[in-house]
Amino acid sequence: MTAIEFTGVSKSFYRHSGRQLLRDHLKVAARGGPKERFYALKDLNFAIARGEGVAIVGSNGAGKSTMLAMMTGLAQPDAGSIRVCGRIGALLQLGAGFHPDLTGIENVRLNAAMLGLTRRRTEELFETIVDFAGIGDFIAEPLRTYSSGMQMRLAFAVAVNLDPEILLVDEVLSVGDHEFQAKCAQSIMALKASGKTMICVSHASSMLERLCERALWLDHGTVMMDGAVREVVTAYEGRR
Repeated sequence: MTAIEFTGVSKSFYRHSGRQLLRDHLKVAARGGPKERFYALKDLNFAIARGEGVAIVGSNGAGKSTMLAMMTGLAQPDAGSIRVCGRIGALLQLGAGFHPDLTGIENVRLNAAMLGLTRRRTEELFETIVDFAGIGDFIAEPLRTYSSGMQMRLAFAVAVNLDPEILLVDEVLSVGDHEFQAKCAQSIMALKASGKTMICVSHASSMLERLCERALWLDHGTVMMDGAVREVVTAYEGRR
């Protein structure tokens, strides 16, 4: 059964000419004419099976983060369609989905509600999440008072303990001390062993080979290669 499917998906953004004075912006607007577009993704077609582990590799700017954002619904395609079957847990950019003025407690409950969990189920999991995060009394403080490491601890605790069917991981496993990193890796491997679908972005090829069987190599928004993780990673690293 398919967990995620991209059909003819493209995503573009307008290029900006950098910082300008207001009068320069007005001159550009007055001249009119088409704006230059940058295509982050171009006509992507692929499917990820339920329970499959897929690595996404590519250089900076290849479109990896845009792809993950579209899987979560944070961005929408200009063309094509995306089908996601299952609840997603996302470890993307630091604090994504959190509100800085809400406490850790409020952010946990808000994220759980956004993932479709009932209030009762959230309360059942709450102490497990707080214990895993290991941030002590700061759980009752506004998120803006947290260090970056504390924010990622809480984000990770929420993502892995709310029982996602699909887990997206984007270069976050280097946050925290060695003990917490080991706990994160152990939790991800347990999710993998339980048959969860994993989509991973990392420059650590050893981690990708542990978590994934398959890899997609993105370059300037197009798929250059789709195959066994070791073959794709070796080909990608040989081109760099």
